[in-house]
Amino acid sequence: MAFGLAVAPACPSGTAEAVGPVPRAVAASATGDGRGSASPAPVSADVGGAGRGPASTSSAAPRWQWPVRPPHLITRPFSPPTTAYGPGHRGIDVAADPGAEVLAPADGTVSFAGVVVDRPVVSIRHADGLVSSVEPVVPAVSAGERVSAGQVIGTVAVEPRHEPDGGVHLGARLVGEYVDPALLLASLRHAVLLPLDP
Repeated sequence: MAFGLAVAPACPSGTAEAVGPVPRAVAASATGDGRGSASPAPVSADVGGAGRGPASTSSAAPRWQWPVRPPHLITRPFSPPTTAYGPGHRGIDVAADPGAEVLAPADGTVSFAGVVVDRPVVSIRHADGLVSSVEPVVPAVSAGERVSAGQVIGTVAVEPRHEPDGGVHLGARLVGEYVDPALLLASLRHAVLLPLDP
């Protein structure tokens, strides 16, 4: 069974229960439609049993915004290659219809907007050293252009489709190394390791 990331909807208290691995095409939804969540929520966990409290009392905001409008469904998760040129999935695939608007995940400068092999790609260099790339995206921006988080940078290409289900591939690189973009989209609390009682 393949696993992906589910993003829990915000609870009235502003927190959600810890979300573990779930089947790939399943995600929590605030509307209950099973297709995704409008926004990530802080994750809490009772690390050491009843009464020990959450993993952390301070929540972190997501560093990036989703590249498409809700619902947000990760159809294929990040799978790092074991070697530099080995097989793997160097990003995440997010469900989106052809023609849907694609949004900048964070403020930055467009470093590339064009075609790589047969796919239209938009890459953005962000101030924190991260580089985001989305494909297949017909660009509405040009290299050198400054963009803001949430700004429309293009539309999902009708052809070629990405994977059998279509959607948008979101990649993230830090100093040339691929990292899991889902971690940048989630509001995660810092884990605090507690000693085990003997």
